[in-house]
Amino acid sequence: MLLGMSSSPTSPTSPAETPTSGPDAPPSPVARRVLIVLTIVYVFNFIDRQILSILAEDIKADTGITDGEMGFLYGTAFAVFYAVFGIPLGRLADVWVRRSLIAIGLAFWSLMTALSGTARGFATLATFRIGVGVGEASASPAAYSLLSDWFPPRLRATALGIYSSGVYIGAGVGLFLGGFILDSWAAAYPDGTGPFGLRGWQAAFFIVGTPGILLAVVVRMLPEPVRGQSEGLPEPEPNPHPFREFGRELLNVVPPFTVFGLLNEGAGRGVLLANLGGALAIALGAYGLIELTGSIPQWVALGIGLYAAVSWAQALALRDPPTFAMIFRSKALLFSCTGFACIAFVSYGIGFWSAPFFIRVHEASPGQVGMALGLASALGGWAGVTLGGVLSDRWRRSSHNARLWTGVLSALAPIPLVILQLTTPNLMLAYAMAFGANLLTPMWLGPASATVNELVLPRMRAVASAFYLLLVTFIGLALGPYTIGQVSDALVQAGREPGDGLRLAMLGSLVMVALAVACLLVASRSLPDEETRRLERARAAGEPAA
Repeated sequence: MLLGMSSSPTSPTSPAETPTSGPDAPPSPVARRVLIVLTIVYVFNFIDRQILSILAEDIKADTGITDGEMGFLYGTAFAVFYAVFGIPLGRLADVWVRRSLIAIGLAFWSLMTALSGTARGFATLATFRIGVGVGEASASPAAYSLLSDWFPPRLRATALGIYSSGVYIGAGVGLFLGGFILDSWAAAYPDGTGPFGLRGWQAAFFIVGTPGILLAVVVRMLPEPVRGQSEGLPEPEPNPHPFREFGRELLNVVPPFTVFGLLNEGAGRGVLLANLGGALAIALGAYGLIELTGSIPQWVALGIGLYAAVSWAQALALRDPPTFAMIFRSKALLFSCTGFACIAFVSYGIGFWSAPFFIRVHEASPGQVGMALGLASALGGWAGVTLGGVLSDRWRRSSHNARLWTGVLSALAPIPLVILQLTTPNLMLAYAMAFGANLLTPMWLGPASATVNELVLPRMRAVASAFYLLLVTFIGLALGPYTIGQVSDALVQAGREPGDGLRLAMLGSLVMVALAVACLLVASRSLPDEETRRLERARAAGEPAA
C-alpha cells in the first residue's frame, strides 16, 4: 500500500505510543518532534495555498481571469471541497492511523499543486485547486487529534498555536518564493516564456509542489499515540473497520448519494423530506445569488457544499447521537466557531489580496512584495499565533473564557493597522503596518482549535475539528477572498480605478469584525458551564463510555 500504510489503527511495526503521563509532566521529546514535523506539514499546506496570491496578477495577465474569478480560485474552488471532504476524512482520523492519513493527503495535494503548473486557463486551474483542497482536508483534523493526545490540556493551546503558526510561516514562504521565482524567471526569460513554453507562474507551481511528496515519507514514520491518554480517557478498543466508517461518511456528503447515505443510516420520511427541503432552499438561494452576481461557479460550488454539510449533520444525528449533541446542541461551540469563522473572513480576504494590492497600487515588483509580505507573514504571523496560544493558556488559569477573550482581542486590535496599511501612500509605512497586522491577527488560531477540542470527548475531536474547519472554510475562505474580489470588480465597473476599487473592497470587509465579536460574546455566556459539564452532557446524550 501507499507509504506502507496499515489497515489497523496502529502499525504492527510501530505500536501506539503513550504520551507523557501526569498532568504536570513536561511534554516528551517525542511529542516535541511530532509537533515540529506536523508544523512543517502545515507550512507546506499554506505554501501551496498562498502562493496563488503573489502569482495572481501574472495569472490574470495571461488568462484574462477577473478579480472575482481569482477570489473563487483561491477561496471557493479550494474551500468547498476542503470542507466537504474534511468531514469523512475527519471521521477516518478518529478511527484510523492518523500519521498515515496525513502522509497520503500531503503527497496528493503536493502533486495537485505541481500539476497546477500545466494549467492554461480558468477551468484547468480550478480543477487542480479542487484537488489541492481535497488533499489538504486530510491534515488538520488528524493533526489536531494527534497533538491533543500528545499534549495535556494545560499546554494544548500552546501546542496547537505552534502548529497553527504553519499558516503564517507557509503563507510567508509562499509569497517570498512566488515573488522570487517570478522575478528570476522574468530576468532569465525577458519575453516571459521559458523552457517548454512555461510562464513564470507555472514554473512556481512546479517548484513548490514537488518537495511535499518527499516530506510525506517522514510523516508516515511518526509514532501514533494512544487516543485520550493525555486526559486519562484512553480509547478502550480501536475501530476494527476504519474504512467502512470512512465510506459511510463519504456517502453522507457526496450529492446525490447523500439520500442513499441517509437511508443507510435508517432515516425516516421526515428526515428525507427535510433533506430534500433543504436542498430546494439552497438551490433557490444559489439561483438568486447567481442572478445577483452573475457568478455561476461560486454559488453552485457553495450550494453543493452547504447541501453536503446539511446531509452530513442529519446522518451524524442518526448514527452517532452523542457526537451530534455535543456539537450541534452546544451553544458555546456553535457561536464560538461562527465567531472565529467571521475573523477568518477578514484575515483570509485581506491576506490574499494584500500582495495584488501592493503590486497594483504601489507598483512594487513581485519580488519586493513577496519579500516584504513574506517576512511579515512568516515572522509576524508565527510570533502572533504562538503568542495567542501562550496568552490563552496563561489567561485560562483565571478565566474559562480566556480563549474567547483572546479571539476578541485578535479581532479588534489589528483594525487601525489594516486601515493605515491600505490608505497610506508611503510604501514602507504600509509594509510596517502589514507586519503589525500579521502579528495581531492570528492570535485566535490556537485558542479556537483548543476551544473546540475541550468542548467534546477525545473520540469526537477530529469530527468536531472538521465541523469547525467547515465553518471557517465556508465563511472565511469561500466568502472572504471572493467577496472582496467581487466588490472590487463591481467598483471598477462603476468607474473606480482598479487599485482604488480593491482598497475599498478590502476596507469594507472589516465590518465582519462586529459580527465576530458579537458571536464570541454570546459564546462566553455558555462556555464555562458546558466545558465543566462535558462528561455529564455526553452521558445525557447517550455516551456509554462517559
